[in-house]
Amino acid sequence: MAATLAAAFHMAAFASPHAGLLAGAAAVDITPPTGFPMWGYGDRHDSPSVGVLDPLYAKALVLQSGDDKVALVGLDLGRSPTRDAMATIRAAVAAQAGVETVMIVGSHTHHGPVIETESWPTPESPYVRTLERELIGVIVEAAAATTSAHVAVATREVTLNRNRHWKGDDPPIDRELWVLHVTTPDGAAIATLVRYSAHPTLEAEERMEYSAEYPGHLMRAVESATGGVCVFMQGAAGDLSAAPEGERSPASMGGQLADATLAMLAELTPVAVEDVRIDSREDDFAFDSRVDWSNRLIVRAYSEAFYPGIVEAYVAEFEGGFRPHLTTVLLTASGLDLAFVGVSGELFCDLGIRLARLSPVPTMVFGYCNGHQLYFPTIEAAAMGGYGGGPEVAPIEVGGPEAMMDRALVRILEMRGDL
Repeated sequence: MAATLAAAFHMAAFASPHAGLLAGAAAVDITPPTGFPMWGYGDRHDSPSVGVLDPLYAKALVLQSGDDKVALVGLDLGRSPTRDAMATIRAAVAAQAGVETVMIVGSHTHHGPVIETESWPTPESPYVRTLERELIGVIVEAAAATTSAHVAVATREVTLNRNRHWKGDDPPIDRELWVLHVTTPDGAAIATLVRYSAHPTLEAEERMEYSAEYPGHLMRAVESATGGVCVFMQGAAGDLSAAPEGERSPASMGGQLADATLAMLAELTPVAVEDVRIDSREDDFAFDSRVDWSNRLIVRAYSEAFYPGIVEAYVAEFEGGFRPHLTTVLLTASGLDLAFVGVSGELFCDLGIRLARLSPVPTMVFGYCNGHQLYFPTIEAAAMGGYGGGPEVAPIEVGGPEAMMDRALVRILEMRGDL
């Protein structure tokens, strides 16, 4: 049975008395032109994309109480936007739609475009500037569409992933499938937000075509069944691979997750909520790097393993210090709470599991959120080494990810008034 958490949220400190929940959703096609390097596999280097297997989308759900709004955005991309792009997006949606808090999460598909560089198709008109405009537009459109909403939230354990990094017995695995379903008062679906934790790497590496991978199959199936927008938010999937039953394909994985999601929706009855409040906190950190980005020999080795253009972007990002970002949002109503926590990297699952266990409220953790500073392993995983745990792709200071999760817990307790 699905564990129903709440249909009620508690949102910002300024919400008017007895404020109800408003919600709006929108989607936009963000598929770039072909011919650009694809994100996700170093062995591809800068080989260009040659086609589109299925389109890439950005999908936004805006939740509102009074004047307070939060945008939850899922991207069919390997990562969320860069630091500079996030600053542009935040400023624009605040000015144009009054949305002060955004959580933009990449699905981590390995069949999307590189968005770190700004020279393609031309330096004068790069795709990344187009992407910024599309993300601003979809958030503004969702905010403009907000209407009175009913809501339900549930979780269910779904065994469709595995820990690909752990060396030993009893590996940590986050198998919680989260569903946040928002409807109009008459029951028409506005949006279904789905969170699961697993790398979208079932499509063949050699296939040089854009694809939303298994999240795309999931979202299309849910949208077909409900008529609303489906927003996929990737969880703490840094050490988790997809493990569908039977055929190992994006269609199989997406279909099985869609079946589980629709089964949960069949058990849920969204309800009206009052006394809704939204609160949020943003934190930037400064950690030491385990890699010396000023060493030209190290940079040359990375350039040979990947390609110079993308390495130059990461050197510019990391050379001034390792600066990941944390976004914490609390939604409450009638004493029932729900937290969203997003971090700007590939968070190992045990970090999310621990936070959820310690948090006084049900807590949904997102990776790949509002930036990307590579892998965020636990202390134990860093000691194990290997891909994802070693400094080569996890340059963050050991213990840094735990400090971020501790800060998220503090923020939740502060927003609840417990600290």
